[in-house]
Amino acid sequence: MPKIIDYKLDDNKKIYTVKELMHQGYSRYAIEKMVHNRLLKKISPSVYVNLGYEGTENDLYYVKPLINGGVVCLMSAAVYYELTTYWPSEIDIAVKKDRKIVNMPVEPQLNIYHFDQKRYTLGIKKIDEGENSFDIYDMEKTVADILYFRNRIGIEETKEVLVTYLGRPDRDMVKLHKYAKILRCEQILRTYLEVLI
Repeated sequence: MPKIIDYKLDDNKKIYTVKELMHQGYSRYAIEKMVHNRLLKKISPSVYVNLGYEGTENDLYYVKPLINGGVVCLMSAAVYYELTTYWPSEIDIAVKKDRKIVNMPVEPQLNIYHFDQKRYTLGIKKIDEGENSFDIYDMEKTVADILYFRNRIGIEETKEVLVTYLGRPDRDMVKLHKYAKILRCEQILRTYLEVLI
């Protein structure tokens, strides 16, 4: 008599990797059966969405499984910190400069930035939300990066982010100036502050 497989996924976990599923005892055949039974949706060769997920929807949960070492950055991080009213259609992700990305998913759409070692490693923090997690730059690193990439981001968007940041009670101007100096945008920050303050 064939073995009956109990397909039990955590309804609080949004994304599963093949490695995680196999660690739970599922074979590749069982994983494909879960896709067939609409318990999982395949979005890359090694990443699946749990269709029974019942938690809060957050596209940032896709980042770590899809892009190993990916860090949420720039406008996606600004949205997370509520520094902007702009809503990007893509998730901004930073990776190391020499990192090659293969098997980009169709959804969600990702916008990859290749950062040098100093810019990549500075200010990373891990966010844990139940069974889901992602890496993101802290608020001051996000503001400093947006200032540095202002021409690519947009001048109005950059201004909004900085004005909103300056109005935050939890801002850390000492840290922001420190990051701006390390990331070679200290003069840009000073210029903006002279105009805004």
